Parts: sequence; C-alpha cells; structure tokens
Amino acid sequence: VQLVESGGGLAPPGGSLRLSCETSGFAFDYYSMSWHRQSPGKERELVARITQYGGDTRYADSVKGRFTISRDNAKSTLYLQMNSLRPEDTALYYCARGDSHFDYWGQGTQVTVSS
Repeated sequence: VQLVESGGGLAPPGGSLRLSCETSGFAFDYYSMSWHRQSPGKERELVARITQYGGDTRYADSVKGRFTISRDNAKSTLYLQMNSLRPEDTALYYCARGDSHFDYWGQGTQVTVSS
C-alpha cells in the first residue's frame, strides 16, 4: 500500500492550492479516505473525509466552505481543493486510508500560507 501526496507549496492569504494523493496497492474504491494536517506544536487534525464513491463528505469546522475533498476512483487518487487560504492553514497535510480508523498514511506535503 502506498499513498503519495503532492501539490503543496507556498500560497498567499486568500489563495488556492490543490493537493493530490496518488494511491496504489489496494482497491481504492473499497475504502473511505481522508485528509489530515499537523502544525508544529499542535495535534494532528482531521480536515476532511469522503466515502468510497464520494456520496458523503465531512469537514472540520475550520475549513468548511473553503476546502473540498473529492476522489477519482478510476485514477485511484484523492484530492483536496483549498480556497480562501489563511495563515492558520499552514501545516503538513497527509492523506490516509479510512475515515475513522486510519491504517495507512502518506508522507505528507507542506502547505505554507504567507504573504
């Protein structure tokens, strides 16, 4: 099982980024998936989750209305569209398999929001 995030980088406040999580080694459309983030000195936070076919999505209150989780089962890839970015969104972002029990994680991609 592999999960590889990409798409992080530096964005200005109010800007946008789109994260991707390419997966392999398992039946992607069999599992719910999720995005998490962690800033230095803070606990890891569950940002968003999505069911196997995308029919149900849930978000942390801190990102609701700004972030959108989606997936392409044909490509075994998970996405996180992040709009209206704020400095407090700065963190290392991880994708994980599962939406309540998380058994595999990617290595993370850094998102920095700064002018």
